[in-house]
Amino acid sequence: MIVVTGATGNVGRTLVRLLAEAGEPVTAVSRNITESDVPQGVPAVAADLADPASLRPALDGADAMFLLISGDFTSAVGDPSGVIGDLLDDAKARGVGRIVLLSSQGVATRPHSPSHGIMGQSIEDAVRRSGMDWTILRPGGFASNAYAWAESVRTRRAVAAPFGDVGLPFIDPADIAEVAAAALRVDGHVGQVYELTGPALTTPRQRAEAIGDALGEPIRFTEQTREEARAQMLEFMPEPVAETTLAIIGEPTPAEQRISPDVERVLGRAPRTFADWARHNAAAFR
Repeated sequence: MIVVTGATGNVGRTLVRLLAEAGEPVTAVSRNITESDVPQGVPAVAADLADPASLRPALDGADAMFLLISGDFTSAVGDPSGVIGDLLDDAKARGVGRIVLLSSQGVATRPHSPSHGIMGQSIEDAVRRSGMDWTILRPGGFASNAYAWAESVRTRRAVAAPFGDVGLPFIDPADIAEVAAAALRVDGHVGQVYELTGPALTTPRQRAEAIGDALGEPIRFTEQTREEARAQMLEFMPEPVAETTLAIIGEPTPAEQRISPDVERVLGRAPRTFADWARHNAAAFR
């Protein structure tokens, strides 16, 4: 049986569905999950990873786990590696032998960033020390970040974003979920670190245009200044996270703009484009 944490998120929700459709016994875990959040027949367990004991009911009979650590978790527990270590020890003692961690590209590209590199590396290290078979996924930016534009697109057919012509290879979360499903179900992925990106660089201006194409209506794009974007970000994220995010989207390193072959290597097909994502999720912008 496979336990999926973060089961109501953009990656976890799809992963639960993929595993269930493949006939895998799966238990979905999230802090506020209900039966309406999961496919019929999939157990839903409400648990908080900051309290490892709350996860125990989901671990009974499990042999594999998908681990997603949210930003809320890392800000709440202080030293996440210790709590994660306890969680992993508990999981191993209950029979979990395989773990797939959703980490971040920033562990490699921003190693000195407290919010991206240092914290992520400490969690990866805990997974490596767990004694379980592990696979680490390091995605770059998510195509689903464009949901932040949904209200302005719905109400004004407009998007405002900084660095309008700076490209990054955003990835469809569905591709991350498919790679995770393969790593959980198929041998050959143990000890691998996969960098997950989309197939091409896209700019904020191009992503807004792709959403307009999916809707069949033009979207007006306005380029924000860095200061305007920073003020907006500080409304919902800590300052260090905002600063690192602005650095990535405004002055990405060559590694952050690199197109990784790992999605195709694992799935045998190219990753989906941002335009694919926009067409599939157009209802959110109508």
